[in-house]
Amino acid sequence: MRSSLTRRELLAAGSGLAAAAALPALSGCSSLASADSDPDTLVVHTQLGTTAPGSPTYLAAVDRFREEHPGVKVKNLVNGDDLAQVYETSRLARKEADVVMVNLYDKTLAWTDVGATVDVGPYLDDWGLRGRVLPAALADWTDDEGRVRAFPYFATNWPVAYNRALLDRAGVGAIPTTGDQLIAAARKLRAKGIAPVTVGGNDWTGQKLMAQIIQTFLSQEEARHVYSTGDFSGRGARLGIEYFTHLRDAGVFADKAQGLTSDSMTTQFNTEEAAVQSAMSSALAKVPEKVAGHTEVGGWPLADGAAHDGPTVIRAYTLIGFWISPNGVRKIEHVEKFLRFMYRPDVVARFVTESGRDMALRTDAVSTDFPLVGAAQRLGSGVSQVLLPDVYVPPAAAQPLITATSTSFTRGTGPARVRAALESAYRSV
Repeated sequence: MRSSLTRRELLAAGSGLAAAAALPALSGCSSLASADSDPDTLVVHTQLGTTAPGSPTYLAAVDRFREEHPGVKVKNLVNGDDLAQVYETSRLARKEADVVMVNLYDKTLAWTDVGATVDVGPYLDDWGLRGRVLPAALADWTDDEGRVRAFPYFATNWPVAYNRALLDRAGVGAIPTTGDQLIAAARKLRAKGIAPVTVGGNDWTGQKLMAQIIQTFLSQEEARHVYSTGDFSGRGARLGIEYFTHLRDAGVFADKAQGLTSDSMTTQFNTEEAAVQSAMSSALAKVPEKVAGHTEVGGWPLADGAAHDGPTVIRAYTLIGFWISPNGVRKIEHVEKFLRFMYRPDVVARFVTESGRDMALRTDAVSTDFPLVGAAQRLGSGVSQVLLPDVYVPPAAAQPLITATSTSFTRGTGPARVRAALESAYRSV
């Protein structure tokens, strides 16, 4: 526990020796967030602004906000996957942005607890915005102490996309709903030179799919325990691991899946080299129109004795939220104007209609220009929902779990070794 205590002290303090230690990183990072001394400039640290889905809509919304609030300037600081690390470094020197747009995962799980960001629950109430949030989203963003970590915004559906044309070419009839059907389909696809299920076995996409498969025999309560504690010794978890290795060694996943990434997975599916992918809605929105026209969405096939009534999908509400930093509290009037604007029904609807995003907020907008996203939104009782483990995995175990994922996707790695790799990811927790 020594490392987490040190990190708590550093992030909460944001000064003194901690700031001094951070200065080399400050000078070496050109995109580092920094507080603006102008009290009328709101600094927003975001993952939107370049190629991330929803970026054009976000930038257009910010421009509209500037027009409606000429007295408030908005400065965007854009980072990708390294945003959390950059924010923490800037917090150490008390140079953090006022508002942070990032998901609830890994490092960010601890931010509110250590004082790197503030509980936004009182602001949700004072500004009358709590009712705009879907109850499930509010629950996901609330920690064990009752603190709301951030204003929920983006959600995601995570179904399985099936290229119907490739399945037809291989002589596969109905979309597979059982493991045996999936294995049979994989054999027919391989016989035609088509990769079956493409997956980023070397990054977070593989980790999520493996977690989904392991949950085949777990209730949601049991899954929470498994991913909170790293205890994969229970019967359901062991059966899930065995089901995963059975599918893997039967050739269900693309060749050398342990070395693939989310980018290579997306490329294989979008260029029709592979017939199946487990894809979050932001990836579904980027499937080319030609491919989307003969693609269906459903769930991950079940095994006999599964704990679910239908093939599984992941639904989550923690993809992006608006976090308020200690610096942001000093500009809370500007933060309020910005978040009230971003929560407006017309602004929320633009993300749905223009970018195909799923939202954690109430909206009547429909993703008509993104048929696969819309189809995923309409999946009903024919599929069962499993947990996105991100909220439950301790931060110290997040990256080691991805390393364990690559090991697990390596064909021939037995269930016992997979379980050992998963459990070893929790040793530093």
